[in-house]
Amino acid sequence: MADFFEGKVAIVTGGSRGIGEATVRKLARRGAKVAVNYSSSKDEAEAIASEIGDNAIAIHADLSQGQAGKLAEGTLNHWGRIDLLVNNAGTTKFANHEDLDALEADDFLSIYRLNVVAAYEMIRAVAPAMKQAGSGSVVNVASIAGTHGIGSSVAYAASKGAMITMTKSLARALAPEIRINAVCPGYVGTGWFADRLGEEGLKALNESIATKVPLAHAGQAEDVADGIVMFLDDASRLVTGETLLLDAGAHLDLRMSRRPGFEI
Repeated sequence: MADFFEGKVAIVTGGSRGIGEATVRKLARRGAKVAVNYSSSKDEAEAIASEIGDNAIAIHADLSQGQAGKLAEGTLNHWGRIDLLVNNAGTTKFANHEDLDALEADDFLSIYRLNVVAAYEMIRAVAPAMKQAGSGSVVNVASIAGTHGIGSSVAYAASKGAMITMTKSLARALAPEIRINAVCPGYVGTGWFADRLGEEGLKALNESIATKVPLAHAGQAEDVADGIVMFLDDASRLVTGETLLLDAGAHLDLRMSRRPGFEI
């Protein structure tokens, strides 16, 4: 029996690192053709696409600059269809929630531009192709910051909350052809932390996080990618407008929100 993903075409925004890269690789292993989107990580995106082979292409599009149409068009020109979209690209600014002078209006606008508006523009750009194909599935990568008002800054938490609400709105508006769901990661031990803490520092942080969450597991990019692929899969054909927390149970103890590593 053929895998559901065989022959499907997916776009993964911010697909060159972390959760995006893990999702690209999982989809490709299942037989999907994947457009690996990047804005600045050209070498990484092209290396991933080259490693995967004919089932992947790297496409530059700066979604913070309104280039969603460029990404959708590039994918359609290469494969002639779009079935799946993962809105993974995002940004933040670190600011203490209690310090109301730490954020300016422009900080909110720049974070919203990528985390919310660009995700909307991507959905709008791919919707016609999905409808033409007869069905489509979108997964928005939000955060537990958006469900619990925690994280790297008030602006970031607000943007992810908006993304969750947008997920529900568009799931209703685009049914029955297109399903839209969201995943909300907690701590994810990606290269982002390794770049700042070093490999030993990341290992120590992972071990620390694992001792403090109910499931005793420090989330990794592959864990989140599993949740994304689950929502994309036809096995979730009855699921739309849903939000899935992928945080090893950290949301059960909101004191975790003040610990290092839970900001994204």
